[in-house]
Amino acid sequence: MATGLLAAALLVAAPFIPPTEAGVTGAVLCGLALGWAMLAVLSVRFTDQPQSWAAAPALFMGLSGLLLVVFGSSVHEVLTWVWPPAVLALVVWMLVRTRRQLRSPSGRWLLYPVLTVLALASVGGGYQTVREAADAGAYSMPGQLIDVGGHRLHLSCTGSGSPTVVLEPGAGGVSSDLGSVTPVVARDTRVCVYDRAGRGWSEPADTPQDATQIATDLHTLLHRGDVPGPYVLAGHSFGGLYTLTFAARYPDEVAGMVLVDSTAPAPASATKPRSTPPGDGGSYDLTGRVSALVSTSARLSLGRLVGVPTASHLRSTIDEYVQANASVEEAASLRDFADKPLVVLTAGSGNAADWSTKQNALATLSTDSVHRVVNGVDHPGMIADGKGAAATTRAILDVVSSVQSARPLAR
Repeated sequence: MATGLLAAALLVAAPFIPPTEAGVTGAVLCGLALGWAMLAVLSVRFTDQPQSWAAAPALFMGLSGLLLVVFGSSVHEVLTWVWPPAVLALVVWMLVRTRRQLRSPSGRWLLYPVLTVLALASVGGGYQTVREAADAGAYSMPGQLIDVGGHRLHLSCTGSGSPTVVLEPGAGGVSSDLGSVTPVVARDTRVCVYDRAGRGWSEPADTPQDATQIATDLHTLLHRGDVPGPYVLAGHSFGGLYTLTFAARYPDEVAGMVLVDSTAPAPASATKPRSTPPGDGGSYDLTGRVSALVSTSARLSLGRLVGVPTASHLRSTIDEYVQANASVEEAASLRDFADKPLVVLTAGSGNAADWSTKQNALATLSTDSVHRVVNGVDHPGMIADGKGAAATTRAILDVVSSVQSARPLAR
């Protein structure tokens, strides 16, 4: 069994294994299959207590692992339903065979913990699969899914008028996090919310999601979703990085911006040209493998213990933080927002000593900017707390009004 765990670790790290959840899960299963196969072969050849039954889990895990490595996500979705009951039945059968054929008490107690872990994994996996299906059926998706190139993103637009407001939630966030802001803004103009790859109703992406990739996908999403510009962008926390990057890449399509207690981009002196783009296919993606391995735990319901509902959401959130350094550098590419209306909102509670200085620096991007501090509200409360959400909504509508009237922001 120890050999199987070692083989699993080595296979996960092997460069020929794709750094995806399906690939990494398949590698783990192939490694564990080797451990069971060794138990079957070595016990038959070198002991008087042959455990030939161990060939069954070896074959089952090995075949499942190979299918995952070769065929990827298409097989993975099927196995999430097949695996839990099959493994539970296999564990019961193995327990009976162990009690009958393994006379050594110490040998039994070495195998019992392994069988217990497999049983718990099958129960947790079954619960997670059923719960995800139930959640999907309980909440109907507003809006639509739109292909942005290899995966589909969820987009929902409400209200009418111009300019269209596009909202970006913070790190690990989903479109529903902005539920206190969206309907109020929709009374005055059109507002669109969406889920980044792997979150909410959106499908996961195979490429690392740094700020440039997120901005590119959002641009594609809006155009394919028939949402014409110009846009007023509003980003909370990490969402501010993606808002800044979008404005830098597509300046003619951005009419105004609101940065809601935004993460600050890297200082100009700290940005350096990259010799290798983030997520370059020719490089060894160690972080991607670790992320995929950790996110697999959510398939066993472990993610729900920390409030993460799905494996793809967990991996998407991990990847977001892994790409944080790249994102803060890419957001710094916006050095001049000209005279377009910009409101910088800063939470008045719970921030570091230098946070206000960084927020002041963001306000210098435009000659038509306002910096407002929302006292008594912390960082999450800027979109969730009644006072914070009201201040965020007001800032968005102030920018919309400035764009509509072609007048500077009211000081």
